[in-house]
Amino acid sequence: MILGELRRVILDGAVPPCTVIPLREVAVLFGVSHIPVREALKTLIGEGLVTHEPHGDYVVAQLTAAELREMYIVRETLENAALAAAAINASAADRADLIAVNALLEQAIRDDDPVAYHRRSRDFHAALTRPSRLFRLLHMLESAWNVTEPVQSMVHIGRGDRVRLHTDHALMMDAFLARDVDRLLLTAERHHRRLESVIATLPTDTGLLAPEDISAAQ
Repeated sequence: MILGELRRVILDGAVPPCTVIPLREVAVLFGVSHIPVREALKTLIGEGLVTHEPHGDYVVAQLTAAELREMYIVRETLENAALAAAAINASAADRADLIAVNALLEQAIRDDDPVAYHRRSRDFHAALTRPSRLFRLLHMLESAWNVTEPVQSMVHIGRGDRVRLHTDHALMMDAFLARDVDRLLLTAERHHRRLESVIATLPTDTGLLAPEDISAAQ
């Protein structure tokens, strides 16, 4: 319960990178001793979501811009490995799920709701890859995606970028529904190159991302 709730709060973007997680307050909130909270935080350290500072504080992990780019490459590689199998294996229910998630993404665009768009974009990519049934690969993809979530990338880009990214989504969905693997992989490649460009515009001086020299010094 403690682990799941702490993970949920971090992944939802409720606490931004570098936020201190107060051990005592969390223990009081859950009505437990420090021990289970500390164990949960150790698990989150292993997942790359939390770091433990030398002076004793637990904080939400903060990536450098280079580390964020690297994790997006990992996400792309794992997703591409799943897409072909997913398109071929998708059931009617899988296809309906993708269409439903895409409708929610379109609503987020119409509402100009960056938080909803960010969440639904992840749901969309999950709906594209889940039908692969490559469960170990999907677990690795989920873990890699989680590492990038505290940044909430789609929240911090412009509406025009979100619209263009969603145009890619529509093309990917069409190829997926047609079971056209070659076209799906081609549109996914274009989408990831666009993502790469968009992520490169994220601010590096607001605390969202760590200075590059922090990583280099470790």
